[in-house]
Amino acid sequence: MDVRTVLIKSSTKDLEASQQPLTNHHPEGWGESSRQPADQGDSNEKQGAHNETETLVVFHNTSHPMTCDYDMEKIRHWQQKYKLQEKFEYTKRYIQPSRQNIPRKSMTKVQQHFLVDEVKVLDVGRTYEPQHCPEPIMVLVSRSSFPAAANASDFMFGVSTTYKRFTDPAINMIKEWAYWLTDGKGNSNGGKLILMLLDASFEELEDASDQLKDVGIDVDVYRSDPSMIMAVRYLTLVPTMYDHPDRKGKRWLVTCDDDTFFPSLHGLIEKLEEYDHSIPMYIGTFSEDVNNIARHGPQAFGGAGVFLSLPMAEMITESYDACKTEEKIREANSGWGPQGDIILRRCIEDNSETKLTLLNDLWQLDMYGDPSGFYESGIKPLSVHHYRGGPWHIAHPSYYTQVAHQCGEDCILQRFQTEDNFIIANGFSVAHYPQGIDFDVHQFERTFAPAPEDKGWNYDFIMGPQRPSLAKTGRKLSWDLQDASTSEDGSVSQLYVRKHDDWRWKNEDGSPMSDMDGIVELVWLPARE
Repeated sequence: MDVRTVLIKSSTKDLEASQQPLTNHHPEGWGESSRQPADQGDSNEKQGAHNETETLVVFHNTSHPMTCDYDMEKIRHWQQKYKLQEKFEYTKRYIQPSRQNIPRKSMTKVQQHFLVDEVKVLDVGRTYEPQHCPEPIMVLVSRSSFPAAANASDFMFGVSTTYKRFTDPAINMIKEWAYWLTDGKGNSNGGKLILMLLDASFEELEDASDQLKDVGIDVDVYRSDPSMIMAVRYLTLVPTMYDHPDRKGKRWLVTCDDDTFFPSLHGLIEKLEEYDHSIPMYIGTFSEDVNNIARHGPQAFGGAGVFLSLPMAEMITESYDACKTEEKIREANSGWGPQGDIILRRCIEDNSETKLTLLNDLWQLDMYGDPSGFYESGIKPLSVHHYRGGPWHIAHPSYYTQVAHQCGEDCILQRFQTEDNFIIANGFSVAHYPQGIDFDVHQFERTFAPAPEDKGWNYDFIMGPQRPSLAKTGRKLSWDLQDASTSEDGSVSQLYVRKHDDWRWKNEDGSPMSDMDGIVELVWLPARE
């Protein structure tokens, strides 16, 4: 009985122990010795021509056809878009998830190799012969809920921003918000959005409303008063939501930033069900950086999302005028200008006995530099923030959550470790550890930094002590997610890119671990139930 037959006939328990590659041939390291030029087609062919037929392969452990032929038009597009060398490394792997009645794991070990052959090098000026796909990587995932089935009707979300930011194509708020406010098919999931745009014209308000409603978001758009400072505009979200006629059908009013993202609506809904919405509740999380808590105080940091029960929102609304006096605004100045989070906390503390209830699965993400250590940790965040760059980090939630529509919300950022020392952090990176995985994978890797003062233990209270970064050690080489797309057949293609001159991927002597750029394309096949 061959491996493919074993895979399809195994029980769940046996399946986990039987995930073997068709071949054990794989490189020991990464670099010139592990590369192989891809087979080239007829040199007389016109450069850039496509093969007229694709080579389709179906294995016994998947009913889905696969093709690994090189689409040179697409590959040349990637080369230009990501400014890659004309010759670069390319690896394509199919992944077949199997949904089981098992809990989500931070790390799942897969008894297969990621690489089943030498790394292929493609020349964008060439054409290539048809290619054969290796056996797909089989992964077991929990039978978690799909985003399209989320019912967010208990929630009303309030966001304050500007029309300029809203329409910035580099930001694409609409696509991000549609993930957690619709079923992904143009219908509302029951969540309500209150959007306040600073000093917007009537035409701008109408345009924002139309764009959001076109994708299925239930929204009302308001003009915020430009005479108010930002901190007061933030506080104003609460009475604006509470006075809205749709408030009566809600349990939680949520203030958040325009770069707050909720990756797992089902997880968020289930967690909030643990709290009593009929009493005054103030739920959120601290900054991960102790500097910010010392500087601004022990309040919910708004970028992670602040959840207010209706009785709490009622109290704030009644106390609104007293909470935004000149004296209160001065008290909210922590040295970095008046802070909306501080005004909100002081309004609650001055007018009730309620204190903050911490929900540490919400993440403010006050971190600079490389965010890999967070996103590669295997956790399941209920919110993320500060991911659009500028002084903060860069991540792509509208890309890394696409796979959730195919294999469930638990798949997002879930990790899979192969026998040849690769770790897939689903939707963020594919990392290779050429010297082995000899560290505690359940500790955060300290790739990021606080500001402005790094004490060395800024994040320990929330993350625990972090293991040292593997940058510039020669022990890690990573491809980062840059794009994702869903095909008509339901498969999700993820594109991970690595540049040869990335400052992180150096040996201890400063030499690059690879002298070529590289792409890893992962295609997640429709999950098997």
